[in-house]
Amino acid sequence: MTLQIGETAPDFTAETTEGTIHFYDWVGDSWCILFSHPKDFTPVCTTELGSMAGYKPEFEKRNCKIIGLSIDPVDDHKRWVKDIQEVTGNAVNYPMIGDSDLAVAKAYGMLPASAGSSSQGRTAADNQTVRCVYVIGPDKTIKAVISYPMSTGRNFEEVLRLLDSIQLTAKHKVATPVNWKEGEDVIIVPAVSDEDAKKQYPEGWKTLKPYLRLVPEPKG
Repeated sequence: MTLQIGETAPDFTAETTEGTIHFYDWVGDSWCILFSHPKDFTPVCTTELGSMAGYKPEFEKRNCKIIGLSIDPVDDHKRWVKDIQEVTGNAVNYPMIGDSDLAVAKAYGMLPASAGSSSQGRTAADNQTVRCVYVIGPDKTIKAVISYPMSTGRNFEEVLRLLDSIQLTAKHKVATPVNWKEGEDVIIVPAVSDEDAKKQYPEGWKTLKPYLRLVPEPKG
């Protein structure tokens, strides 16, 4: 089973398309999106990697680094990025981990220990569980995990929305309601009493139920 929310993201050293990285050092004090792929030269993943390159500036605004992973050697990645740019119009502008020994995928629970230690001879179907998005905080813990089937391309607008929510709720004692987007009202968490809420929100809030209080998104 893949890692769960609240667990520590495993550190690792790996070869990438941008050289050797030591993961914790590379992340530093930033947030991180690690998104994984079952195999190079696969159609859905080709569209995803190119799309993510286009979104990189939005993640950078949020102090968030991007890193991809695929179960193939770095040399294959370097050939694949040419296809990605031709198809999507975007050059891959973030490192892609070559996980040809399956070490990172197994450390994150995307593949079982019995999967072996080589990508050679493995198909995309063999690696179909390597289709996860991890949101990792500066404290190196897992803040969110989304898993996708091979047939469904990921929605990076949703990943951005999720990151916005996680970063906001890490700073303030609020939660975000269904379909929330940046700038919309948020929920005062039940752990905050009305008395304490008055100190934080002197202009008041809207009470839908005693446990459901809406207030404008806090700033700062």
